[in-house]
Amino acid sequence: MREPDIARIVGALGACRFVGGAVRDALAERAVHDIDIATPEEPPEVVRRLEVAGLKLRTHGISHGVVLAIGETRICEVASLRRDAKTDGRYATVAWTRDWHEDAARRDFTVNAMSASPGGGLFDYFGGRADLAAGVIRFVGDPEMRIREDVLRVLRFFRFTARFGTLPGHTASLDAAIGLAPMMKKLSGERLRAEMLGLLAAPDPTPVVALMVARRVFHLILPAAERMDRLARTVAAEARLGMMPDPVRRLAALLARPDPGRLRLSAAEKARLEALAAPKPLDRATLCREGRARFLDHLLLAGGDGAGEALLAESPPPRFPLSGADLRKRGMPPGPALGRLLRDLEDWWIAKSFHPDRLACLAELERRLG
Repeated sequence: MREPDIARIVGALGACRFVGGAVRDALAERAVHDIDIATPEEPPEVVRRLEVAGLKLRTHGISHGVVLAIGETRICEVASLRRDAKTDGRYATVAWTRDWHEDAARRDFTVNAMSASPGGGLFDYFGGRADLAAGVIRFVGDPEMRIREDVLRVLRFFRFTARFGTLPGHTASLDAAIGLAPMMKKLSGERLRAEMLGLLAAPDPTPVVALMVARRVFHLILPAAERMDRLARTVAAEARLGMMPDPVRRLAALLARPDPGRLRLSAAEKARLEALAAPKPLDRATLCREGRARFLDHLLLAGGDGAGEALLAESPPPRFPLSGADLRKRGMPPGPALGRLLRDLEDWWIAKSFHPDRLACLAELERRLG
């Protein structure tokens, strides 16, 4: 609240409050990253006031009442107070309001519906602070109606439960999320990916994911989500070794096969799932071939391994001195035979503890080529 950029924005707006995640995270004593500010002023007046204050703006969301105010070190989302005039199951047509309670009522969960004045006064119309303290994620209003307004709230319910809640939590909210999960088929692959990876990034998502698997929440969007045993093992190994949560690695652990279902993953994320689909021996050869990052993935998917952990703690192995180009120069055409010979040569080099240098490796190549 005392940052210079925040003070400029607040000073320009006049009547305003901090809303949503910043308030929730501060009360939960967690790091605050995104700061959202709400104001009863309508978008044109918001733009005018921020421009007078000399702030740079991005206005691509202005039709929804949202403006990005860009300071020296901080970007804040500034939103006019709104009410939903019409919803279609995903997006809302909004109308402006000057009623803080009405704006809070359109938010998804009680823990996200709190606001705070620039002086630190808390406004909590729906019991969000008590729910946060009790680990309860509860919809504002009727759970089924709120999900039908925006079906993305099914996955958001489980994501926030994994981050801030405990099970079984609020019974009506849980039952509505499970019962209306089939509606998620209308969501885009990009939104499904973002919410799923956000869920898996929670410190320990295993209880929530286990419930989602058992109650068939995933079956239409992520049918290969079957390996709860491996996910639990991976999460425990990450914690034991002091590793940060890695949602793509955890997704690979959860999937019985490298099928991301309806999640629209990036090419790199898909390639990583493919690479982690089959377990690898946690030996020096795997470390050499796969590299430290991929070896660590395999190590954690296996739940850790003393010998593998010791290998990872050693100095990185040297790079194999030969490449496919060396074999092609000696007349081998590209193809499977070249790949097999190169791999055999690397096996030979690894078996000799990486000691043969490039000249020795070339000599071994000549010997094998006859």
